[in-house]
Amino acid sequence: MLKKLISKFTDKVFLKFLLVGIINTVVGTTIMFVCYNVLSLSYWASSAANYFFASILSFFLNKYFTFSNKDSSPMQIVKFAVNIAVCYVIAYGLAQKIALFAFGFLGERLRNNLAMLVGMGLFTVLNYLGQRCFAFKTKTGGKTDNEKTM
Repeated sequence: MLKKLISKFTDKVFLKFLLVGIINTVVGTTIMFVCYNVLSLSYWASSAANYFFASILSFFLNKYFTFSNKDSSPMQIVKFAVNIAVCYVIAYGLAQKIALFAFGFLGERLRNNLAMLVGMGLFTVLNYLGQRCFAFKTKTGGKTDNEKTM
């Protein structure tokens, strides 16, 4: 089980996911920090704006480029959205608690900026596993589409 999980982080699919992640990170991080630091939106509104807009880009790039997924079911969009929402709430909820614990002595604005960075890291790991094992997992001939590219 652990060996199979580790293999999911060391193959060509993961490298493609990281490339898409770099693009999404540039887009999403810009949105998030502009919303928080320039538009003075809240922590949750700023990080949610990031994931709303970057997730639309992510869906198309990961579906077609990373996972080479051919499924045209509307259910796939629902699974992707559920994955994003669950990963977002878990990652940013934990990040805020971690930042409060580790950086409680700092001002709220700096602490929230640090929490957003921690949340991005947690989200990336959770989102990759969710997309690969849930949102874009399709069975074809006994193997998933993304397992065929390994």
